[in-house]
Amino acid sequence: MNRSIGFGLVFAAILSGCTTGAGNYASAGLEPIPGSITYHGQPRTKLTKSPAGSSFPHSFTDQWGRQVEEIYIIRPDRSLLIAERHYRPVFSLDDD
Repeated sequence: MNRSIGFGLVFAAILSGCTTGAGNYASAGLEPIPGSITYHGQPRTKLTKSPAGSSFPHSFTDQWGRQVEEIYIIRPDRSLLIAERHYRPVFSLDDD
């Protein structure tokens, strides 16, 4: 009985340290893909006029011809985090 209580307390302590990353921009974000601003590392120029925590979009065509839109968030250290990535359809079935 004591062993199961001890295990339960340790398990609860481990779970309490876990976060989902929702609203927490300390996570790594999405991995960059070819065409991402951060694909070859962080940009050399720092975004000094934009406030930390602000976001901006970046659209490009990936290597397979898909339209990609990424949303970046500026971290307090002025590095960029890819917060979201959306793939736009190449064609639509209701095109005339």
